[in-house]
Amino acid sequence: MLEGLVFGWRTAVLVTATAVVLPVALGLWFSFHDRRAARTLAALLVVLVGVFTPWTIGFAGFYDRWPWLTFLPVANALWAAPLLWLYACALTTGGWPARWWVHLLPGAAQFVWQAAAFILPLSLKGRWSDLTSPVSELVVAVGLAVGFIGYGWATARVLSRHRRRLARSRSDDAGFAAGWLDRVTVAGAALGVFWVTYETWDAVRPLGYRGLMGLYLGVAAMAVYLAVEGWRQTRTPWPRPEVDAPDAGAPARDWRAQGRVWAERVRAEGWHRQPDLTLSGLARKLGTNAGYLSRAVNEGLGVNFSTFVNDLRSDEVAERLLAGSDEGVLDLALEAGFASKASFNRAFLARHGVTPRQMRARARRPES
Repeated sequence: MLEGLVFGWRTAVLVTATAVVLPVALGLWFSFHDRRAARTLAALLVVLVGVFTPWTIGFAGFYDRWPWLTFLPVANALWAAPLLWLYACALTTGGWPARWWVHLLPGAAQFVWQAAAFILPLSLKGRWSDLTSPVSELVVAVGLAVGFIGYGWATARVLSRHRRRLARSRSDDAGFAAGWLDRVTVAGAALGVFWVTYETWDAVRPLGYRGLMGLYLGVAAMAVYLAVEGWRQTRTPWPRPEVDAPDAGAPARDWRAQGRVWAERVRAEGWHRQPDLTLSGLARKLGTNAGYLSRAVNEGLGVNFSTFVNDLRSDEVAERLLAGSDEGVLDLALEAGFASKASFNRAFLARHGVTPRQMRARARRPES
């Protein structure tokens, strides 16, 4: 049954990637948190595996053993870029944009074209491939480059809006910034350009079947990275940005003075030490609404909510360092409400212009 098949290192690498990605995709499909986002990512992972599946089985000799597999309709790469964008939308807003299905039409057309070629009699498949492949492969490659660059830009905009909204409503916004999606977006755009370069080079000077291995290794690597990072984000529900309560018709206030009063109250009560403090949660503690608090922070103090809370946390750590505390810097940061060392270091440097270690060294330096 397996006579004539060869399982070399190329097949082994791609099979390993498949064995990692597909179980994760299955787990994402049945995820309890952010189901729409998880299922969108699951679909994207299946599409990416499908892209390199013809090479996985091709290197093993499946097409030589079963030539009717030619044009197997699984490599639908034109779905990849819009699915990445739809995933970012679903992850950050909880849903897809209107008329989302329009963005999947190019991939659907590619699938229909492959399926129609797949059902051709075997005697016609070779001639059809020779006739259409040079043009179809270049069209797909250009479509991929345009798609990854265009949808990459759209994804970057979605993430940028998401981060601005989070910074206005949560103090732990850094934990949900989805920086890994930025890296995937850049990698996708680079992969699209790389794909066009490969296809153009192959059209001018054929690289041969094995010459394209680097391209599909890139696709497999991106699929594995997406699977690992996507699975990590399913461990907890993804926060939705809160909407500020309207305060139309409210009497004019001195928002700067009000912001200072509320900042002193928060500092005195120690509410800033709550790691997942939100705008609405703090507003309830202060006996006001989210709209008033947002204006006091944004207009009165000139910062967003995340910076407001993290400045209070940084000030607390700075006071303890200057007072000669011997506790570890990370311990001080966690006690002040920071959720991670990276977010603490960024906030502290932005607030005080020096690192915590530099401040501690300065406090311990004997006066001349």
